[in-house]
Amino acid sequence: MDSNLYIIAVAGPSCAGKTELARALAYELPCSVLVLDSYYRDLIALTASERACVNFDAPVALDHELLVEQVHALTRGEIVERPVYDFATHTRVPRGESFAASTFLIIEGLFALYWPELRELTATKVFVDAPDDVCLRRRQLRDVAERGRTVESVITQFKQTVQPMAALHVRPTSKYADLILSGEQPLSRSVDAVLQHVQQNSAAQAMLGMFGNAIGLT
Repeated sequence: MDSNLYIIAVAGPSCAGKTELARALAYELPCSVLVLDSYYRDLIALTASERACVNFDAPVALDHELLVEQVHALTRGEIVERPVYDFATHTRVPRGESFAASTFLIIEGLFALYWPELRELTATKVFVDAPDDVCLRRRQLRDVAERGRTVESVITQFKQTVQPMAALHVRPTSKYADLILSGEQPLSRSVDAVLQHVQQNSAAQAMLGMFGNAIGLT
């Protein structure tokens, strides 16, 4: 697809280090970050007990149709209304947020490399991984502080869905990655690796475009 937007996807298990890398890259480039957590399906029609039983670590929990539609719009230079998700109630806030991209866009989340439609739009594909015990420790800190969970509920959810779904759905997508990075290594090293790939890939794309123009393919 013809677009001046360069998309970087950052995927990996929960709390492996995706968010930190995405934020650091956004600072360096600079650019916007589209977080897949915003696209969880609205569970307003379910009771509180029913919402608690939903598997939020399976791909079907996300509204990937809206996600792909909005990323396509961003590649056309349009402004989209990104959904805002309330993790305390598992519902969407009535009004979304305006979101735009310029030269670069980072897409960050568990399933950033899962859907073929999204991978086709992505120029640099990154997978961040870390051992399960590290991910659980980080998730406990995050969910208790930011999402109103108890330590016990975090551990239960991790064992019942987060860990097995990562093995089933998330980690297999590492085969699509251009770069597989450790979420335990220094952040600066990961940032440098991604920026180097972006630079090399951008140069290759530019050369391909020049070659296409020269022989009348573009």
